Amino acid sequence: MITNPLVYLFILALTASVFAILELKTKWKFFKFIPSVVLIYAFSMFFASLGMFEYNEEITSIYKKTKTNLLPAMLFLMLLSVDIRLFFKLGRKLIISYILAVTSLGFAFIFIAFVFNFNSDMSGAFAALAGSWMGGTANMVAVGSALHVEDSAFGYALIVDSVNYTIWVALLLFIVPFSKVFNKFIGTKSSDEVLGDIGCACNIGAKRYWLLIVLSVVVSLLVQVVTEILADQNLLFISSTTTMVVLATIFGVLASFTKLKNLNGSSEVANSMLFMLIALIGSRAVFEEFSGVGIYVLAGFLILVLHAIIMMIGAKIFKLDLFSISVASLSNIGGVASAPILAATYNKNLVSVGVLMAIMGYIIGTFGGLLVGSIILG
Repeated sequence: MITNPLVYLFILALTASVFAILELKTKWKFFKFIPSVVLIYAFSMFFASLGMFEYNEEITSIYKKTKTNLLPAMLFLMLLSVDIRLFFKLGRKLIISYILAVTSLGFAFIFIAFVFNFNSDMSGAFAALAGSWMGGTANMVAVGSALHVEDSAFGYALIVDSVNYTIWVALLLFIVPFSKVFNKFIGTKSSDEVLGDIGCACNIGAKRYWLLIVLSVVVSLLVQVVTEILADQNLLFISSTTTMVVLATIFGVLASFTKLKNLNGSSEVANSMLFMLIALIGSRAVFEEFSGVGIYVLAGFLILVLHAIIMMIGAKIFKLDLFSISVASLSNIGGVASAPILAATYNKNLVSVGVLMAIMGYIIGTFGGLLVGSIILG
């Protein structure tokens, strides 16, 4: 069992590097069906499930610190070469997809709650879960507190959230290679193809990896310092993580209008950070046995199934591509921690779409959860 935090990071970095290099250098057809991001996630989760990592204080601390530092840095670099004006071309699909995701989740929660005939405590817990899946953990706590959900029932909601979120992220990452097949069936053009032919000076000249790494680290530290200052002054109206993501996004967009956009190599560095983030997330996705929670995990899974069915029907009606409905779905269920990562696996130029859609959830998540609660609690 690994107890040293540096060895823990080395194993994850090695796992990410092996699959990323294999996909890049071998060009095996295998990776068209199962991309490296899925294998990185799956093997990291497999190692964790085998008990390879001891989640002591040191490993837990370095996990949080690494993720906290990498996420703003990755977002900044991913946005550095983006032409923000092109996002307006995606407006209709993304807005419809987001509205469809929110309403389908709300309907699914209400329908499944009535089918399973939950008692008042579990109905309140699932209303809190609805707040989380339409927004984030902060919304879950707000809804749970407002509905006076018992601590034990709230614990079930947390478990259901963790288990089903893990499955959902893996599934959405897995289906990325099938986007062309899905879009052909729907009869629409992929949103990521709209930006797929972006050309910029960032692809010209010598690679500036070290400069980009230093720049991204400086931005990441700046984002964290500003967030801490705002927190100390009680000026945070959203969570610290959300604040850091928003600031990193703003800095990335602003920098894209400067000469920094011309630095060559930002894509490669950002992708390396992306793979490490996926490995980190996978290393915490350990499935444990929870007595009595199985029925609620099943209910959560059925909510996702019903949500997926409605999303696919909506995609057919409104001609929505797989990228739009997938990111809209994960921006609700996963939030700012995972939606940008999924968006980046389609096209690094679309990472801000995942960020903006996820942030919107923090505004409506509490109200959505309370609405679901008012209906299922009668």
